[in-house]
Amino acid sequence: MVGIILASHGEFANGILQSGKMIFGEQENVKAVTLMPSEGPDDLKAKMKKAIDSFDNQDEVLFLVDLWGGTPFNQANTLFEEHKDKWAIVGGMNLPMLIEAYASRLSMESAQEIAAAISVVAKEGVKVKPENLITSEAPESSKQINAGAPGSFEYVLARIDSRLLHGQVATAWTKTVKPTRIIVVSDSVAKDELRKKLIQEAAPPGVKAHVVPVEHMIKLGKDNEHFGGQRALLLFENPKDVLRVIEGGIALKTINVGSMAHSIGKVQLNKTIAMDKEDVEIFNKLKQAGIDFDVRKVPNDSKEDMNKILKKAQDELNKQK
Repeated sequence: MVGIILASHGEFANGILQSGKMIFGEQENVKAVTLMPSEGPDDLKAKMKKAIDSFDNQDEVLFLVDLWGGTPFNQANTLFEEHKDKWAIVGGMNLPMLIEAYASRLSMESAQEIAAAISVVAKEGVKVKPENLITSEAPESSKQINAGAPGSFEYVLARIDSRLLHGQVATAWTKTVKPTRIIVVSDSVAKDELRKKLIQEAAPPGVKAHVVPVEHMIKLGKDNEHFGGQRALLLFENPKDVLRVIEGGIALKTINVGSMAHSIGKVQLNKTIAMDKEDVEIFNKLKQAGIDFDVRKVPNDSKEDMNKILKKAQDELNKQK
């Protein structure tokens, strides 16, 4: 029997598992996997591996995830890469999809066959009253604008995020700033074909995702011939790469600081930001270059004071001496 993993941000996966049980009865080889606020991507991936290990048949696994491009999708996608000939992932998990998956398992033994069948039912399960509210026209944010037209990029967001493209970026920020392209600027990721592919696959509908080295981004930023009408959301893993592109001539005015992961030698300054001595020095250089800082994870968060964060970082680092 095909094993099914329901994966979500928060308790949604547990809730829909319970709803499916009420309608279709108890099911074997089905596990709910949740990403809780205190957990990270590695925690979720470990949960997924544990769930798969519990299945009778680990050759046929179907992931139903809440959000395409979110952390549950991204972690499922990393596991999927080694089993792409048999496993399958379906995004936009809803109750009609789950019920159809349960029913399909009675006659289908392939995860990919079930994925193809339930995707149709999942879409048909989305209905609206009154019916005249439904339109077939694509939303404005999903349309490519003047692709290839003369002109240069408009930078709608430049963000430092050690997780790069994940749910908060693919949904909250994309909906707010409406980019036509998401560009990950990283020398290391540009050399990693698997990470590049996963990032490209995680792009939200209507938005193209690219991964480029720092020097190539500088060249793209100076191209005034091919990117007219293109709204670029830039993602950086660290402030050092931001400083490099600014010194290279990219005219950024504000940097959104979303997440900087903790590692050896860094001090944790709030729930999402950790810095070492080099980070503090680079942020001070960015300040001297006239850069403003927008410190928040998602658009609805209140902005934090970068000056206070840098002072706290300096104080904590001085204690380590």
